[in-house]
Amino acid sequence: MPWGFFATLECMKFSVSVVLAAACAQPVVACDLCSVYAATEAQGGSGVGFFGGIAEQFTYFNTFQIDGREAQNVGNQYINSSSSQVFAGYNFNNRVGLQFNLPVIYRQYGYLAQRGSEVGLGDVSLIGNFRLYEKLTEKFTFNWTALGGLKFPTGDAAHLNPNEADFAPGIGGHDLALGSGSFDGLVGTGFFARWQRLFLTGTMQYARRSEGDFGYQFANDWIWFGGPGVYLLLGHQRTLSLQAVVSGESKSQDTIGGVPTGDTAITAVYLGPQINFTWTSQLSAQIGADLPVSIVTTGQQVVPDYRVRAALTWRF
Repeated sequence: MPWGFFATLECMKFSVSVVLAAACAQPVVACDLCSVYAATEAQGGSGVGFFGGIAEQFTYFNTFQIDGREAQNVGNQYINSSSSQVFAGYNFNNRVGLQFNLPVIYRQYGYLAQRGSEVGLGDVSLIGNFRLYEKLTEKFTFNWTALGGLKFPTGDAAHLNPNEADFAPGIGGHDLALGSGSFDGLVGTGFFARWQRLFLTGTMQYARRSEGDFGYQFANDWIWFGGPGVYLLLGHQRTLSLQAVVSGESKSQDTIGGVPTGDTAITAVYLGPQINFTWTSQLSAQIGADLPVSIVTTGQQVVPDYRVRAALTWRF
């Protein structure tokens, strides 16, 4: 779903339109009500109609761990992972929307003198977004949303073949596979709260995994994302905010034929800044970076040194 959670007025659609039209028509220098509402629509999270965009995450893996403790990275094992999510969606009304996500994945990896790369489509997903509660005033905003959907096995899962040897001590087939070969369920929830120019966001998603190709089953996993921020600019045409983001993921060991693997469990926490920008009610952009503050793993794994994220959403 588009990054960030924003809100609209706690009224019927007609009342929302009338109130906002009246407020935005006033000759004032800055109107928080109009600006936050415009940012909401630019995110694709409010208003009827189509939206689309792209989200990119680049992750650099070059730290080697054995049972959760950093060890010497003999042979300079690394993975450069780029995941581009092209998404398109439609909001049926101010509360219900549907979104389709198409990932394009590129991974470059190396160990000693060996080099390799993988590129292709990942597993696509279809997500329903639901606005459970919303309230917006000049000084205060609160928005609570939920999501649910399915992930489909469209990505190449050939590297999950247990007969394929690991590429390196810390890089296995599960690290290089573009897909899981499984149908998975996704559920999540999120909120956005604002008081004047200060705001707080929080998002959590749970993935229920099923058995995929070669009897391989990725473990169910949690991911979370959010943190406090401040609007540096809150005008009629543009908003600009700076946010401190805490994010993370947690999953147990994957299984092959019901037997747990030894090098796939991970719990990671990241911290970093994010800049959010919107232009009128059409364009939204975000860019951020994540640095790990805690990574606990099992077995031998190459883990992230940093992540860089960016996203662009356009409302039609």
